[in-house]
Amino acid sequence: MKSWLRGLLGRKGEARAAAFLKKKGLRIIGRGVANRVGEIDLIAMDGETIVFVEVRTRQSIDAGHPAESVTVEKQARVTRAALSYLKQKKLWNRRCRFDVVAILWPEGAREPQLTHYVNAFEAVGPESMHG
Repeated sequence: MKSWLRGLLGRKGEARAAAFLKKKGLRIIGRGVANRVGEIDLIAMDGETIVFVEVRTRQSIDAGHPAESVTVEKQARVTRAALSYLKQKKLWNRRCRFDVVAILWPEGAREPQLTHYVNAFEAVGPESMHG
């Protein structure tokens, strides 16, 4: 798939994931939040908990389920970006978690298949969340 097409699919997936999470009662406070160490697809509030959401969208499972693409390396990058965000916003004392929204959206399908993995992974890397 061409990179611009993959980018379009990714943005559509993120928009759909945000709408899905809103319906579940989460409040979206950030989209595509980038800082010097990485990018977080969505940041939401679930009550008092800050939720860092990695959204993965694919058209098929030929290369595996979308959730499988959230490797340990990707988890570490998201963790570093989340730590930077918390530090920048002075939110160290807030409870947080990492969710994954996996979206399977076959070409031509009007509606995607979404799977929300709550607390999908723990903070990864030498800079743990509670160090």
